[in-house]
Amino acid sequence: MPEYVELNYKGKQYKLPVIIGTEGEKAIDISNLRQDTGFITLDVGYGNTGSCRSTITFMDGENGILRYRGIPVEQLAEHATFKETAYLLIHGRLPTWKEHRQFSVLLNDHSLVHEDMRSFYQHYPRGSHPMGILSAMLNALKSFYPELEVLEEEMDITVTRLLAKVRTMAAMSYKISRGHRVVYPRPDLAYCENFLNMMFDSPVRPYKIHPDVVKALRVFWILHADHEQNCSTSAIRIVGSGRVNLYAAISAGIAALWGPLHGGANQAVVEMLADIQTDGSSIQRVIERAKDRKDPYRLMGFGHRVYKTYDPRAKIMKKTCDTLLSKLAIQDPLLEIAKDLEEAALKDDYFIEYNLYPNVDFYSGIVLRAIGIPTNMFPVMFAIGRLPGWIAQWLESMNDPHWKLCRPRQIYTGPEKTDYVPFEQR
Repeated sequence: MPEYVELNYKGKQYKLPVIIGTEGEKAIDISNLRQDTGFITLDVGYGNTGSCRSTITFMDGENGILRYRGIPVEQLAEHATFKETAYLLIHGRLPTWKEHRQFSVLLNDHSLVHEDMRSFYQHYPRGSHPMGILSAMLNALKSFYPELEVLEEEMDITVTRLLAKVRTMAAMSYKISRGHRVVYPRPDLAYCENFLNMMFDSPVRPYKIHPDVVKALRVFWILHADHEQNCSTSAIRIVGSGRVNLYAAISAGIAALWGPLHGGANQAVVEMLADIQTDGSSIQRVIERAKDRKDPYRLMGFGHRVYKTYDPRAKIMKKTCDTLLSKLAIQDPLLEIAKDLEEAALKDDYFIEYNLYPNVDFYSGIVLRAIGIPTNMFPVMFAIGRLPGWIAQWLESMNDPHWKLCRPRQIYTGPEKTDYVPFEQR
């Protein structure tokens, strides 16, 4: 029996259908609200607005739950490879052994970047942020591979090409920015190993692949592979609703991810730790400033917009972080500050009362620093991990028979009609 919510206004009643999701989440369908009543809803930040139906990711912020295609992220982080997770998100199920091998071969076959793209990289000004470069270069991929189609076979190649090349492009941008020789992908290395080797190998100092570093990177990318309708994912769906190509939509997602309140948050964490070290502030002083509502100071990496309890990804990332620091025996003053800050915050009644636990960005920033990733590359690392989710979301929106061109409304609060005044009368 269909359920409805009644809206009463000036003696008139309107029935709004109730939509119930797989996990029991409820929504009021207001698709025809303006048409039937003349009203729109006002929801700044879209915190109470569902933009689509999706089968990709389930997230419950109140209970700290995150699942990809129904599988808990904890299980994927513990047992799956990043390639398996990417396949799961994009294709809707885990691959068979044969499909996994074919996927791996395709990733290797498409991992090289067109040589003409190197000249683009080399002409960016020194000091350009890698996210700006990656966003622009990804958009340029359409010029090099114009045969993008929505047919299943061609789309599989396009998707795999994107997953393979973004990893290579990210490492290439880092090497060129440093004036180093570009390291090309090796067919004998897996996805995470290949990236680390392209980032850090050199003729002077050959890179030794450490299994704990590989595992930490794998877990980092799996935990960031999708996160429901966040800022960058929504940007991709909105831009994609204009039926732009996949490369342009992903480029928009990268631009949205760049901000310090989204994908740049882990970079902001490390920059905050560096400021604490430079200022010589005590941990207790930092905590007190963060609690003072009159002080604009903000403690980065604590709390989350959606999770009202402990971020499930943070639990996994903390364990990964502790293991990695122990195995590598790294002595880093910023990491020591991070440990002290975490310990103090977890004991503070204010932080406990307002659920201001360290989030995934806090621990991931520490992990990336321990691996040796430069701070300005942190958002790029996030983008590589989020790429499978973005692709899955774009594909789902393209194949959704109910999908429309996104066109939010507004409540106008500007001046009423005002007549034009000529220059001589102003």
